[in-house]
Amino acid sequence: MSAGHHHHGGHAVHSHHDHNGGHGHMPTNFSRAFALGIALNITYILVEVIYGLLAGSMALLADAGHNLSDVLGLVVAWAGAELGKRPPSKRFTYGLGGSSILAALLNGLFLLVACGAIALAAVERFSSPSPIASTTVIIVASIGIVINFGTAMLFVRGQKEDINIRGAFLHMMADAAVSAGVVVGGIVIYFTGLNWIDPLISLLIVALIFWSTWGLLTEAVRMSLAGVPRNIDVEKVQSYLASLPGVQAIHDLHIWPMSTSETAMTAHLLLPEGHPGKGFLGEIQKQMMHRFSIHHTTIQIEVDDGEEGCRTDCGSDD
Repeated sequence: MSAGHHHHGGHAVHSHHDHNGGHGHMPTNFSRAFALGIALNITYILVEVIYGLLAGSMALLADAGHNLSDVLGLVVAWAGAELGKRPPSKRFTYGLGGSSILAALLNGLFLLVACGAIALAAVERFSSPSPIASTTVIIVASIGIVINFGTAMLFVRGQKEDINIRGAFLHMMADAAVSAGVVVGGIVIYFTGLNWIDPLISLLIVALIFWSTWGLLTEAVRMSLAGVPRNIDVEKVQSYLASLPGVQAIHDLHIWPMSTSETAMTAHLLLPEGHPGKGFLGEIQKQMMHRFSIHHTTIQIEVDDGEEGCRTDCGSDD
């Protein structure tokens, strides 16, 4: 490597605190939402079990079991959010933000398993349709809509920018849809006597849950493989860096998620001798946060002194 690879001391800028303004405080706000959501849902499960046994309704007992898996989903999402708030350590120098990505991945898998369970129960009910849903089932399921939809709304604010929160949101919306299906099915069967309506509605709900979960799952898999978060356009980042005064080439541009709400970036910029000083790097860091929501930016300056420089061993532009 030639002199073209000198880093001049101030080569790296690392934004470490900027995210506290926009995103870092976000999981804190959801701790109360998780606690409330879990408490409401456990209470509702107890109600479902009691009335399911009293009314002799398998539908209510099955829904209680399904809701229990969703409480587990909320617990996992909460654990991910809480672990993500832990400060970096010697062993985990980035902190444990990545656990929120694992939580989103687990939540996506939970939802797929729930889809399979509901579909299986629905197919079985086609062969032996359950008797007309009693008024009790309709009333209890109606309470379920209110509780599940209310819990989902606790997470609606954060679900766009944090896929871990989106996992919790989708879980509760899926539950609200299942409860709504039970109510609609119960009412239709009550008036028509067509028992096959119930499993049919269940299958429609499964299709809806699967459709909404697939996006969550693919995004969580991509994030766990350190893929670029879907809200960031790499080409736009690259063209912004290329447009900076003096930048002759960009090498080793890497963008990856540190958690479900924080992103990091590193890049090597080739500049001519006598490149701009620290203000240049500070401005890049500020623009990365402002334009692309990239929280941790590390830039390495390589000086072009007219020799080959670093072109041979600095990696490609990808």
